[in-house]
Amino acid sequence: MNGPDAPADAPHSTRIPADISRPDRLLGPFTARQTAILATAAGVLYGGWWVTRAFMAPLAYAALVIPVAGAVAALALGQREGIGLDRFLTAALAHARTPKRRVDAPEGVPPLPTITPSRWAKAAGPPPAAMRMPCDGLATDGVLDLGAEGRAAVATCSTVNFELRSGAEQQGLTAAFARWLNSLTGPTQLLVRCHRINLSPLAGALQRNAAALPHPALEQAARAHADFLADLVSGDNLLSRQILLVAREQPPPRGVRHGTGEGRVLQRLDEAARALASAEITVTPLEADHSARLLAAACNPDTPALSASGAEGDRV
Repeated sequence: MNGPDAPADAPHSTRIPADISRPDRLLGPFTARQTAILATAAGVLYGGWWVTRAFMAPLAYAALVIPVAGAVAALALGQREGIGLDRFLTAALAHARTPKRRVDAPEGVPPLPTITPSRWAKAAGPPPAAMRMPCDGLATDGVLDLGAEGRAAVATCSTVNFELRSGAEQQGLTAAFARWLNSLTGPTQLLVRCHRINLSPLAGALQRNAAALPHPALEQAARAHADFLADLVSGDNLLSRQILLVAREQPPPRGVRHGTGEGRVLQRLDEAARALASAEITVTPLEADHSARLLAAACNPDTPALSASGAEGDRV
């Protein structure tokens, strides 16, 4: 609400004028990619008319090319979920050509032995392909080597209980977050992971250490709390939420030192930590061992992930 009767502490929306993911306009409302597609299609259609003008009437040629021109215009100008239809179609074709059965075999997938009956080989279908992970390596400072995609660094973020704040506090938190969004200079992702947690080690530690407490009442309370945690574990519905911030840098151009991207992604995480501190969000960059555990948890969702750093709302 923004009218005169709105309460003083009512939250307001914050305008974010910058959109770093929007491509630059090259020719009127068209981007460079759209201009290239439309210009190429126009050149091809004009070339077709130049070749067929001797034996085809203009109206007949126009009737033939109008559906083609419409399809090309839709491909160049249309979008699906914020992605251009040309990129979407390219990704769909790449997905269709990608093997659906892939295994971790850096040395390659060996063929079936020659003694295997042909009917068994036919029933097994096409052999699996070797899986190529998007991460080629992990530096000592926790920076991920993405090969041709550049470098990336990961940090954990604490959470803020937004609904329990007053309108003025909500406005301040939103404005601080908007300032950070406007300061972004490269690809950045906020990833919310939800995974199961295991409280059995904590319950076992409480049971073991309860006898060492200085008062019988404390021991009884510790054991009761351990029993409560054991009951929660039996329900098999405990989830933990982890918020990750991923900063990525494109590979450096030729002639630039190779390690420039690593320093830049770490610098961007440091900038995010300073900018989001005013929004009461703590950004903690992950070291190499923590990043390795996170990647292992991403490949195996049943593996418990890192405990979230921060205060409010990190358990659901």
